[in-house]
Amino acid sequence: MNRRDFLGTSLLASAPATAPRSGAGFPAATPMSKRNVVLFVADDHSPDMGCYGNRVIRTPNMDRLATEGTRFTHAFCTTASCSASRSVILTGLHNHANGHYGHQHHYHKFGSFDNIVSLPVYLSHAGYRTARCGKFHVAPETVYKFETAIPGPGRNPVQMAENCRKFIEQTSDKPFFLYFCTDDPHRSGDFADELPHKPNRFGNPPPGSAGYRGVTESTYDPQEVQAPGYLPDTPAARAEIAQYYQSISRIDQGLGRLVQVLRESGKFEETLFFYISDHGIAMPNAKTTLYDGGMNSPCVMRNPYAGSRGVTSNAMISWTDLTPTILDFAGALEPESGRLRREVLERIPANRSRSDPQETSVTTRGEFHGRSFLSLAGRESAQGWDEVYASHTFHEIQMYYPMRVVRGRRYKLIWNIAYPLPYPFASDLWAAPTWQAQFRLGLDAPYGPRTVRDYIQRPQFELFDLQNDPYERVNLAPDPKHAGLLEEFKGKLKAFQKRTADPWIMKWDYE
Repeated sequence: MNRRDFLGTSLLASAPATAPRSGAGFPAATPMSKRNVVLFVADDHSPDMGCYGNRVIRTPNMDRLATEGTRFTHAFCTTASCSASRSVILTGLHNHANGHYGHQHHYHKFGSFDNIVSLPVYLSHAGYRTARCGKFHVAPETVYKFETAIPGPGRNPVQMAENCRKFIEQTSDKPFFLYFCTDDPHRSGDFADELPHKPNRFGNPPPGSAGYRGVTESTYDPQEVQAPGYLPDTPAARAEIAQYYQSISRIDQGLGRLVQVLRESGKFEETLFFYISDHGIAMPNAKTTLYDGGMNSPCVMRNPYAGSRGVTSNAMISWTDLTPTILDFAGALEPESGRLRREVLERIPANRSRSDPQETSVTTRGEFHGRSFLSLAGRESAQGWDEVYASHTFHEIQMYYPMRVVRGRRYKLIWNIAYPLPYPFASDLWAAPTWQAQFRLGLDAPYGPRTVRDYIQRPQFELFDLQNDPYERVNLAPDPKHAGLLEEFKGKLKAFQKRTADPWIMKWDYE
C-alpha cells in the first residue's frame, strides 16, 4: 500500500460513526442566506475572561456573548503554536497530515501540502462568500483561499470591526463566512507602525500617548492580577500578566464593536459566532508546550438558533472539530458520515501537488480528524466527548521537538519524542522577563509547578493525574503502580497515530 492509499484509508477509519443532525441547532428549513458564520480568533489568549471565572479582568462583551451562547470549559488546541494551530482550525486535520508543521512567516517557511482543501474553500463551493480580516499566518494562499482580504490593523480590533462593515452589510443571496483574527494578546512584533510611539512587549501603547483610534485602554495593577498555577507568582510574572490583561481588554472592545456591526446590519440573529484563541498565553509552561497552560483555550459558541442560552458545557472538544462544526451549520455535511456532501465535493476542482503524489502526504478530501459539535449548543454535557489528542512538531524552524498527547478527563500522557534534546525556546519566550528572572536564579529555581531544570530537560513520557494534579507537577510515568495505565495510554497514542497517518509513528520502533 503506498502512502497515498494509507492516508486515505486511515482518515476513513477516523471519521465519526455518526454526525447527528436532529437538534443540531437550527430548523432544517432555515434558508442558506441566514446561516452566516463569524470565527473570531485571538492570538495567545488563555481562558482569562470574566465568564471563565477571572475576577479581575474586564471583558464585558465576551461575558455577554457567553450568556447568549455556550461556553466550553474543556476546549483544546492541538498544537500551541500560532501558524500550526491555525492550519488545524482551518482544515480539521492535525499538522502531521496537513503538512503545516510550524511557523509560516520569514525563514521558517512551513506551509500545508498543496492538495489540502481548507474551510474557506469548502464554504466557497457550498455557496458562501468568504473574507478574512487581520492575522493570516498560514500558507499557501491557494490552499487557504478567501475571496476577500480585509485590512487590519491587528492591534486595533475596533478598527478591524469597522473595516468589516462593508462586507457584512453587502446585499447578497449568499451567506457569509468572516474569519476575524487579532494580533492581541500576542507579544509585540512588527506593530510599531500602528502607533505614533513604540508599543511595549504586549502591544500596549505607552502611557500618555494617543493610543489606538477608537480604543479606550484598560490598565491593571500587577498586585491584583491572578497568577495561574502553571506560572511563578513573582513580580516579573505579575507585571507581564497585567500587560496581557490590557491587551485582552482591547480585544473585548473589538468583539463588542463587531457584534454591534452585525446587529446594525440585521445579521446578528442569523450568524453562528465563535470566540476562540489559537492557544494559551505566550509564557513558558504554556505557549509551545502541550501542558494544559498551552492547550486549554477559550471557546464560546453563540448559535442564534439554539434553544438554550448561557450554558456551560464540559464536553471535551479540540480545534480539529471547528471546521466540521462550521460545515455542519452550513448544511454541507452528510448527516450520517460527517463527511462533506457529494454535491459540494464535486464542485471542488482537483488540487494536485506540484511534487510526486506518491511522496506527498495527502488526505481524502471532505473528511476530517474532528467532528461537529454543533449539536452540543445549549447542552451541559454529552456522551462520547471525553478525550482529545494533540500533535506538535515545530514552532520556529530551529525548534524541532515533536510531542504527541492523549488527554482524557482524568489522565493525560505526553510523549516527548525528542526527549534527549533540551526543550527549545521560542525567541520571545526565552526573552520574557518572567522566564529570565527565574533562569538567572539557577537550574533548581522554581518555575510554576516545576523547576527550571525540569522545564528544559524532559523525560520521554509524562503521565499526569489531572484530577489531583491540575498543574501537572507529578509525573506518574516512572511509578510502577501506574505501569498498566501508562501502557493503556501508549496504546491510545499509537492508535491515534495510525488513524491519522502520523509519520512519527515510526519512532516507537526507530531510535
